[in-house]
Amino acid sequence: MTGKALRQADVRAAPDVETRVTGDDHEALRLWLRLLATTNLLEARIRRLVQERFSTTLPRFDLMAQLERAPDGLKMGELSRRMMVTGGNVTGITDLLEREGFVARAADSADRRAWRVRLTAAGRKAFRAMADEHERWIVEALGGLTRNEMATLTQLLGKLKLQVRALEEAGK
Repeated sequence: MTGKALRQADVRAAPDVETRVTGDDHEALRLWLRLLATTNLLEARIRRLVQERFSTTLPRFDLMAQLERAPDGLKMGELSRRMMVTGGNVTGITDLLEREGFVARAADSADRRAWRVRLTAAGRKAFRAMADEHERWIVEALGGLTRNEMATLTQLLGKLKLQVRALEEAGK
């Protein structure tokens, strides 16, 4: 099978954002759509598994992951920046997790207007269970790649990330 035939068969097998790609499209556009389709598939799978296994949402998992990396807790604004969501979203998620006993809020000692959020012992235990499963799901999803392929892909995506960041910093 030729390269073009392989690409066409690949696109037919995956009805998603890539289906609108034609042989006339720029290679960069095809790559962008492949990245987007793959990200969407992986995220949908993880969302479904987190819901099925832990009866929770990916944003709740993400908030707990941010707090797990910050044992002293984080201000609500910092959580919002790290998660790239609005303060209202962080407040809503935090409210739910606090009611369940997974996080605790306290006034920030350096800034009395701000709240600092930390994982509770129950939150750390629950997050660890979720994180262990999450890691297994990611390993399984990427299991079709060899170690060398993963290393190459990681290197190439890192290079792409630097390029996009440089464009953003330059205001382009």
